[in-house]
Amino acid sequence: MHSRQQQLEAFSRLLDIMNDLREKCPWDKKQTLESLRHLTIEETYELGDAILDNNLEEIKKELGDLLLHIVFYAKIGSETQSFDIADVANGICDKLITRHPHIYGDVIVANEEEVKQNWEKIKLKEGKKSVLEGVPKSLPALVKASRIQDKVKGVGFDWEEPQQVWEKVQEELQELQEEVKTSNIDKIEAEFGDVLFSLINYARFLKINPEDALERTNKKFIKRFQYLETKAVESGKSLAEMTLAEMDVFWEEAKKL
Repeated sequence: MHSRQQQLEAFSRLLDIMNDLREKCPWDKKQTLESLRHLTIEETYELGDAILDNNLEEIKKELGDLLLHIVFYAKIGSETQSFDIADVANGICDKLITRHPHIYGDVIVANEEEVKQNWEKIKLKEGKKSVLEGVPKSLPALVKASRIQDKVKGVGFDWEEPQQVWEKVQEELQELQEEVKTSNIDKIEAEFGDVLFSLINYARFLKINPEDALERTNKKFIKRFQYLETKAVESGKSLAEMTLAEMDVFWEEAKKL
């Protein structure tokens, strides 16, 4: 691996290139904080895909794309004297030191859970009125539910045992079934949301990331369905022409693969 000096030189090279692009490239000159926002979100998802695929080469590339965006935002900030990359780096350094008193202070912690609890308490001392302020409004609902539950757990608002959460899941499922009988869409939607929220909570107790679990199932379904499509073509039929029983034969083959 590279030495610390080589790492610093590489980062300095990136800053120099960013300066050149912002000065000379027509596209880079036009970009704003707002225009980069959706691109950054897209790059983050691409990094997430690479991580789920455990593709280390792709992870390296996507990290580079994200690093470029961070440097880009900092460059734009420096042009209005608002902040630069040093402010960004020093800001996170200061925050990490403040929020790790068990490393940079005299606080003693027994485990990871106490670290998380201290983290949330420190953030409240920093001026946050709610532990939920740090949950981005634009997060996808499934991820947001996970973050909400994780945040409130940090201040002790949580179930004690996994069995309690599983019982809550069953309770919510029963309530959903009762509302389905009424055909009231608003109430059904509300109860369905409760079921999902409780399942996400249960996943946390099982130490499973529900977003990763669902994406894993998505990938599995896509792979199996594309196998089904391929076999349909090989048999000279379109899926629309096949019966469910015929499709199920190929589906079972895909499951075995």
